[in-house]
Amino acid sequence: MAYTIDNACIMCGACSATCPVEAISEGEDKYVIDADTCISCGSCADGCPVNAIIAD
Repeated sequence: MAYTIDNACIMCGACSATCPVEAISEGEDKYVIDADTCISCGSCADGCPVNAIIAD
């Protein structure tokens, strides 16, 4: 089960810095998670200060 980032994202980059497989990149208006690369570890969700990352 991959994670997704919703519109609450404030573009701080905390999620990207915690991802062990580099599945998160900067999108146009929020960070995005590559579902094919995501290993569903939850590190990004734990590191998000605004709880914008949800399990899909």
